[in-house]
Amino acid sequence: MNAANFNTWQAVRDEVRRRINAREWKPGEIIPGETELASEFGCARATVNRALRALAEAGLLDRRRKAGTRVALHPVRKATLSIPILRDEIEGKGFGYRYALLSRALEIPPADIRGRMQTGENERLLYLVALHLADGRAYVYENRWISLAAVPQAEAVDFAKQSPNEWLVVNIPFEGGDFAFSAISAGEKDAGILGCRQGEGLFVLDRTTWSKTHTITSVRLTFAPGYRMHTSI
Repeated sequence: MNAANFNTWQAVRDEVRRRINAREWKPGEIIPGETELASEFGCARATVNRALRALAEAGLLDRRRKAGTRVALHPVRKATLSIPILRDEIEGKGFGYRYALLSRALEIPPADIRGRMQTGENERLLYLVALHLADGRAYVYENRWISLAAVPQAEAVDFAKQSPNEWLVVNIPFEGGDFAFSAISAGEKDAGILGCRQGEGLFVLDRTTWSKTHTITSVRLTFAPGYRMHTSI
């Protein structure tokens, strides 16, 4: 790759990662400094700094002030998780997509959701229950809480026409979040909604996202039997 290709920090990051993975730079070895790399790549030092910071956050580099930057002795490989638009995920698998809003209410959430959303005891949140279908069959059952303090405009959105998953991903930026994965046995309600047998194993994803000042949303996605999640490292 020539210098003209290194005009973004992502391109620099990818080349540095390639050198680490190819053992051109071995574990524990000090890599060239930012000024030297910027000269080699033909880019600004700030571009190199941003790339190295990203790799340090990913666990591939060990950066210490006045001691230089080393390849981590025991690099941590982190899985990359994204928040997909469920319509795109379903259509990407070749299925026809349909969405149904099952209920909408302003409610005081249960204690576990209040803790996750960091809301007061009497604060009402927008509670949405929806079903996403693939070729007419239940794909995932969505239970979502949205903070109107964080996203006041959500109260005016017609979620019967557009899923909260799609609307939030497209319209509301977030700073961070967390994921939790679990498996449950389908109860009577789950089985009725997802069209499966009671006792069948279901994959569940709980996800919370936040901005600098508020927790935005907390959602539980319960997938129909047979769902598989793919990620990368």
